[in-house]
Amino acid sequence: MKNEHFNELITSIQEAGKIRRGEIAASRTYDFPAPDIKAIREGIGFSQSKFATLIGVNIRTLQNWEQGHRHPTGPAKVLLKLVQADPKSVVKNLNLNHA
Repeated sequence: MKNEHFNELITSIQEAGKIRRGEIAASRTYDFPAPDIKAIREGIGFSQSKFATLIGVNIRTLQNWEQGHRHPTGPAKVLLKLVQADPKSVVKNLNLNHA
């Protein structure tokens, strides 16, 4: 690696550390709105218990999401988007009976 590239990399890592510690603002940020879990669940007519079972999370986790104490991340966020987009297909593919 050329010294110039190495120095750019070191500078970038140092800047990332400052951003992480809140010492400077990031030059770009991306905000993705959190899905409205309660609206998704109510839209398909599921109870909290049944919906938690459908998406494979603890009911307390679902309640925390619905109350805004926590937010889904990673695969859970993707699954919620799928349920929102095509609930019948998701329910059918997960072998649950739609009430």
